Amino acid sequence: MRFTDRYIASLKPQEKRYVVRGGKGFALRVLPSGHKTFLFIYDYDGRRREMDLGTYPLKTLAEAHAAHVQAYAMLHDPVRPRDPLEERKKEREAEKSQREEIRRQPTVGALVEEYLGYAREKKKCWGEDKRILEKDVLPHWKNRMAQEISRRDVLHLLDGMKRRGPAITLNTFKIIRRMYKFAMKREIVSSSPCVGFEKYDELPVVPSRERTLDEREIRIFWESVDKAGISPEVVRALKLILVTCQRPGEVITMHRSQIKDRWWEFTPKRTRVTIEHPRPQRIYLTDLALELIGDDEGYIFPSPTGNGPITERAVGYAVRRNIKGYKRKKPAKDPKAGDVPKMVPVPEERKMELAHFTPHDLRRTGATMIASLGFSDEIIDAVLSHLKKGIIKVYNRHGYDLEKQTAMEAWERKLLALITGRTEVKVLPFRRSPTPPSGEA
Repeated sequence: MRFTDRYIASLKPQEKRYVVRGGKGFALRVLPSGHKTFLFIYDYDGRRREMDLGTYPLKTLAEAHAAHVQAYAMLHDPVRPRDPLEERKKEREAEKSQREEIRRQPTVGALVEEYLGYAREKKKCWGEDKRILEKDVLPHWKNRMAQEISRRDVLHLLDGMKRRGPAITLNTFKIIRRMYKFAMKREIVSSSPCVGFEKYDELPVVPSRERTLDEREIRIFWESVDKAGISPEVVRALKLILVTCQRPGEVITMHRSQIKDRWWEFTPKRTRVTIEHPRPQRIYLTDLALELIGDDEGYIFPSPTGNGPITERAVGYAVRRNIKGYKRKKPAKDPKAGDVPKMVPVPEERKMELAHFTPHDLRRTGATMIASLGFSDEIIDAVLSHLKKGIIKVYNRHGYDLEKQTAMEAWERKLLALITGRTEVKVLPFRRSPTPPSGEA
């Protein structure tokens, strides 16, 4: 019998299963349910054997013929004839053993998947880990055993990233190191390839930023950011960073549940320091801050995708593409294409006429302005939610609520004077008592 698709389709199920044979043991079994299965029927060592070659039509006729030819050749090998069923069994056992070995010693790809499952629950910024691992690590190491990655491999990877700048190179190293620390704790690997790396030698040093906006630039920023090609949510977030002097990552994840009367209470992102020293933050919200926050429920700065808040990368990108004459510092991938980054175009007349700045520079600007009003470093550190240093963090348990409120109100008056054109601002003395925390009389 010569099988064709038309012939196979014509075979109807019967009360009992039946088998239609072709040449050289090739056959088709039809069950009462209508399932049709290709078979190789043969004898080996005096025993009748039936080898399943796949179910039709999931297994095409051509594929079944190819499997039959391979099995027939194995059975009739003139040098070493073998039982096709036994060989398949051995192959499956070998594959199972290999899968178990991979489970015991996973590839980097498997390790990344397991680590991201952990990071998703523990880190607010796990998406950045995912982006970097998928872009800069998996293309090079995905199919390699995690335990086999050496210090030299890490060095080679970092060397290839130097042209992209020290910040991304160092950040990638930190994420790899964090992932291997996780793998060691889970006993996935016995050692980390990220030991012994030192700054100024194997690791680049990211120069600390010192950019602050002066009074003239603050006025230009406040007036021009509303006209720029930036979404209203990002505009409000940028202004709130300047008004509250808080980290961009904390501002953009602000949630209505964190606002208690005139205080913003939140837990900083999970880091080694915040785990060792839990310290919920309390930030006083001035009238201007409350106006920028608005009355919406849920996330104050929701993503347009509806999936959580806007991202820190989106805020930074919005600033870069709206600065007139902005040019990236790292070299272009294609020198012939020029050094202009590919960005969604913004009309020149809508861009801000400011030197390049980042969202974090707005935080530094606010802190600098508070210092210019005569407030001490201790109060500024309290406003910035910095952890106290040395033994003072053990003995000084003062929350500085009164001082923070006074500093934020003074900064608001200074800021309003700048954006309205007034030049003199009087810093009022401390009040006798701060606005009471939520739940207190």
